[in-house]
Amino acid sequence: MTTDTKPKQDGSLATARESFSGRLLTGAQFEEAIAITRIVEREIQKSGAFKDKLSDYAHAFARSEKFDAMKAETIVRDLFKERTGRSMNQLREALIEREKTLGDAERQRAYEKACAVGDMIETGRKISFARAYSAQAEDLAGALGITDVAAKSLMKDEFKAVEKTELYDWGKDLEERFYRPQIEAEAREREATQARAATRTSLRTRTGPSGP
Repeated sequence: MTTDTKPKQDGSLATARESFSGRLLTGAQFEEAIAITRIVEREIQKSGAFKDKLSDYAHAFARSEKFDAMKAETIVRDLFKERTGRSMNQLREALIEREKTLGDAERQRAYEKACAVGDMIETGRKISFARAYSAQAEDLAGALGITDVAAKSLMKDEFKAVEKTELYDWGKDLEERFYRPQIEAEAREREATQARAATRTSLRTRTGPSGP
């Protein structure tokens, strides 16, 4: 299903550069402000919130500039809207509203994504439960136009409804069976490599430099 929660691509950067807030910035300042808009955008997509992240980065931005944090926040808000085509709050509200319209097809997709967490752990190379869960949730969130947090909750609920067990417990069991042995094998190999290197160093120290 096509949604309207995805912002415009960065083709609007030229417009942002010539906007009221953008044209007064140096090149470096503009690039930094745009980078902050992307960070805030990702936070909205992840959690549906942005005020703390915006405040933190606006303060950091202003610290080395000749304007205060309030001005920095205004700049970031303005450039965010120019770049994405909507305000931070409009994006947040669009994600929340989309969540309210989810139906059976979307819930089935959430269940399939939850099952895919297990596939990633079993067949992937050193894939933990947390990493697999986040990856599948991000993919689902992007497809449905909801936040990562909402996607995770939906996956958890649909998995429990069908499988009668918690997604977390199931995933952590798979992690112990597939991910943990890979990590332990890697640790053993690293220790063996370090031991071989230490042995070579010790031999060189005892024998001294080789002659001509």
